[in-house]
Amino acid sequence: MDESAEKLTIKLWLGRWPMWQQLVDPIRAQVEEFNRRHPRYRAVVEAVSLGAFPREVARTAREGTAPHLASYSYCYFREALDVRDANGQPLFTSVTKAVAGRDEILGEPVVVDDIVPNMRAFFTIDGELTSMPRNTSTILLFSNIDALNAAGIAEPPRTWAEVEAACAAVAGRDGARRGGITWPNFGWFFQQSVAQQGGLIADHENGRSGRSEKINYLSPEMLAYANWWKDLHRAGHYHYTGKPSDWWGCMEAFANGETAMMMSTSVEAGPIVRAAQKAGFRVQVSQMPYNEQAGYAGNLIAGESLWLRDGLDEPTRDGALALMQFLNNPRNATQIYDNGRTFVPTTESSIGLLESEGWFDKNPHFRAAVDQIRISPDSPATRGVVVGNDLPIQSASVQAMHEVLVDGAEVAARFSQANDQAQQLLEEYSQRVESASAGQGPQMPQTEAERLRLGA
Repeated sequence: MDESAEKLTIKLWLGRWPMWQQLVDPIRAQVEEFNRRHPRYRAVVEAVSLGAFPREVARTAREGTAPHLASYSYCYFREALDVRDANGQPLFTSVTKAVAGRDEILGEPVVVDDIVPNMRAFFTIDGELTSMPRNTSTILLFSNIDALNAAGIAEPPRTWAEVEAACAAVAGRDGARRGGITWPNFGWFFQQSVAQQGGLIADHENGRSGRSEKINYLSPEMLAYANWWKDLHRAGHYHYTGKPSDWWGCMEAFANGETAMMMSTSVEAGPIVRAAQKAGFRVQVSQMPYNEQAGYAGNLIAGESLWLRDGLDEPTRDGALALMQFLNNPRNATQIYDNGRTFVPTTESSIGLLESEGWFDKNPHFRAAVDQIRISPDSPATRGVVVGNDLPIQSASVQAMHEVLVDGAEVAARFSQANDQAQQLLEEYSQRVESASAGQGPQMPQTEAERLRLGA
């Protein structure tokens, strides 16, 4: 008899990122190590296209073949809460409920209480940890400190006003034509900047005290950010590549010396610093600048988290939970991303291990993300928005800002249109969920990939 047929199989699904396909292999290696440590189990990894992820999980849920652990991106939080099995029951159970206060599972120490507090808060609903964060990122400021110093700026700017002053100083130095700052026109920046000011994107505390019913793209916080951005651009200080979501174009402009500063994801800290070294200038990484007139309310995180399928028999459930803890033990959490170590480790012990080994001393550009996540106050604003159709809803703000920058559209009027578009997307999502619950429609809403015809 085939020995593997006697083992309990644990299916782990990971999102396959187009830009970071190499991130799956280290996890496969750790899963193989888990299998050696736990010979009763056979854990297997499958990488599923990120755009198709919620749809594919929903399909397998209907068929009764859903993965035991599914690593959802933060932007699919609501979809994970809403997916149902063939009997109409929630597919996933909370980690809090499944762990049930245990300190270890199958010999693997439980690490849920060691999660960095702001990461834990992000993935917590109604006091329960919905899923186990697997990787985390935030938005940071990357400064060509040589260019800033030459313009008389000693340290990277911390506030919007200081960004304006630094841009003006850089532009005025010896008639230089260098731009001041760039960042991609991407929905996460709107969410971050609204949260920094203590604002909300949706009602019911950003969808965390109840299902969101209203989107608010006309809040004072949203309009303040859009107007500040517009004014920077009109003054010649903000460099727009002309394309929404153009992460690579912004990084190229910064690396080529076309701008002195760039806001970007902490995931790219390593590549950005290496590109700058190749170009011959130093980079200083610091906190994302905030609106000094509103004060600092904190920053958001993004990333993926592991969701646990409900209704499993006890041995399979505990095997899946043990694998979840194993993947997030201090050493594994720090080793997964050794090739650039792009994401922030998810537990205090994993961060402490890196600190004790002097890793941050050797790689100071990675410390800023940890510091920003740790200092961010906890509030409904900084826990982030939980809405269905999140990416299409974000896209409404992105397109509005594109037209403000390129076509000179008036901010309030254009964002009023974006608000109507986002509200329609939210209502369409809710209607599809209601129809599915009544057995009258598809099990899960259409993904943003289908809506935008991006393919899977």
